[in-house]
Amino acid sequence: MYVLVEIKGKQYKVEQGTRLTIDRVAEEKGSRVEFPSVLMVSDGSSVKIGTPYLPGASVSAVVEDHVRARKVLIGKFKKRKNYHRKQGHRQLHSVVKVESIQGVG
Repeated sequence: MYVLVEIKGKQYKVEQGTRLTIDRVAEEKGSRVEFPSVLMVSDGSSVKIGTPYLPGASVSAVVEDHVRARKVLIGKFKKRKNYHRKQGHRQLHSVVKVESIQGVG
């Protein structure tokens, strides 16, 4: 069985035990977090689709870690003007492990 869940504006396909790297959440490591915006549930033989969300369905996960992504370099350059700038950015992420899926029985 798997579900499609929306977390911070992005959609993820999750099953029980799945580890996800999502945009940073404010909770501490080891704390439980609920995601109530379940879009679809599939158990192999039947599919339930929400409009836009399924009422009563939610995904429960535990925050395992807070990490940073690889550095992305941004460069600007204008020829013959002695102008060049370089800037780096590392996006903040949280690693969560899906423990259970409720309300989809």
